[in-house]
Amino acid sequence: MKPRRRKAKGEPTIALINVVFLMLIFFLIAGTLAPPLDPELTLVNTADLDSAAPPEGLVINADGTLQADGQPIASAQDYYATHSAETVRVVPDQALPAKTLLQIGAALHEAGAETVLIATERSIQ
Repeated sequence: MKPRRRKAKGEPTIALINVVFLMLIFFLIAGTLAPPLDPELTLVNTADLDSAAPPEGLVINADGTLQADGQPIASAQDYYATHSAETVRVVPDQALPAKTLLQIGAALHEAGAETVLIATERSIQ
């Protein structure tokens, strides 16, 4: 008797092709969900815009000194006493140590501020 040859199993390429096809369909549909911008629309360019602190913001310089409305402020409690609001916007200098920022945020919370927002620079590059 001759030994039987085992039939080699085929590779499951059909399943792989189905998966790739489904992914292609998914990305085609997902890419068309958001309508494109009008081609005549020109977006605002803010590359050369000088940023300034919002008028109601507490500016914290790199050395930890505080300013509000262009005037120096002695402490975070003094700022909150004159600008009492539930939400306080803080504009820290980039070189300000995080420890100092956290201390000022805690002082604002102790003075009565419910929320302290930190303004940061947003860059799209």
